[in-house]
Amino acid sequence: MSAGIASCQRLASLPLQCRCLHTTVGFLKKKTATENWWLERHLKDPFVKATKQQNYRCRSAFKLLEIDDKLRILRPGLSVLDCGAAPGAWSQVAVERVNALGTDPAAPTGFVLGVDLVRISPLEGAVFLPEADITDPSTLRAIQSLLPAGKVDVMLSDMAPNATGIKDLDHQKLISLCLGLVNLAESILKPKGTVLCKFWDGHESRVLQNRLKEQFQEVRTLKPQASRKDSSESYFLARLYKGK
Repeated sequence: MSAGIASCQRLASLPLQCRCLHTTVGFLKKKTATENWWLERHLKDPFVKATKQQNYRCRSAFKLLEIDDKLRILRPGLSVLDCGAAPGAWSQVAVERVNALGTDPAAPTGFVLGVDLVRISPLEGAVFLPEADITDPSTLRAIQSLLPAGKVDVMLSDMAPNATGIKDLDHQKLISLCLGLVNLAESILKPKGTVLCKFWDGHESRVLQNRLKEQFQEVRTLKPQASRKDSSESYFLARLYKGK
């Protein structure tokens, strides 16, 4: 990921099942009213419970699962690039859906490559390129060297910048990340390929949407149920890449 990391990645050094619980021992001992509200919401969240039950690394897995169940962007045999992959939940889903482990011998075997600025714990069926900035030309070369035929069918991005707390600035930084992803697609996305990227609502969203419409035949806006209602996040799904 280029300018920052997703919120789930802040505790990347902790065990996997702890990474999406943004709390510490000190936090539990002394909590503000806001922290109490956050913790209560977190503990009641059905997706948090399901994350533990189904052994996903983060609740964000259910956003991708819902989108893919409805729109089938991941299929056996496809190659996938997961940008901002840490802690690896979306890569887990991708490995399952593209049959990267060859679990179904009757179906084609896919490939999953995850990239992030931080280290990612190993995941069977996926290849990770840690401590890599997707805007760096050397990262592009490394990605191309790892991908089958140097190109991908699907680019996923749940990445986000480090939040400043200034809504407009954070929004602009995320849009910039997504535009960088579109630039990357020009080098590595196969014709008729797909991009799924997270964005935060704001006045620059239209800029990203228009850029996607220039390069893809179909662009739609999605808000999965696993995205919290009070969150400004949504996703652009761009399909049928026009590039060569």
